[in-house]
Amino acid sequence: MLSIGFFVTPESAVIWRGGMASNAIKQLIEDAHWGELDYFLIDLPPGTSDIHLTLISELQLTGAIVVTTPQPVALVDARKGVEMFRNEKVNVPILGLIENMAWFTPAELPNNKYYIFGKDGGKVLAEELQIPLLGQIPLVQSIREGGDEGMPIALQAGHPAAMEFDRIADKLLKS
Repeated sequence: MLSIGFFVTPESAVIWRGGMASNAIKQLIEDAHWGELDYFLIDLPPGTSDIHLTLISELQLTGAIVVTTPQPVALVDARKGVEMFRNEKVNVPILGLIENMAWFTPAELPNNKYYIFGKDGGKVLAEELQIPLLGQIPLVQSIREGGDEGMPIALQAGHPAAMEFDRIADKLLKS
């Protein structure tokens, strides 16, 4: 794993124009010794910025996974991302869509689902764009806590969110 966050203090803002950010991402990718890789995942910000275009031109991407939340404003960005990757000049296959924060489940009521950001927005978008819905990740406190503690929820066998991450990974491996 590599992040620009490893090179700046937590209080520091990284204030770069598109060209500077593009050069930094190229350097992070090219200058790191990655060793033998089975998969190379890059987490991008929403949208269709210089960073996206740089990666598309610099790397042979085998696919893109679009992540969204269910509310309409996020779905607009997700749609743009899908259309960018589908553009004939870009032509990166869409492996699927993941709906993050699909519902809220409090720890004390594990069977309850509260659709804070709307219900099934990512699911509906995936159907509309004819791409696979890889999964719907709930908004649960233990996901945040695990990330903050360096123990991702995906490593906590039996946790419902971990099982959803496993289902997503299985779908990707089969595609």
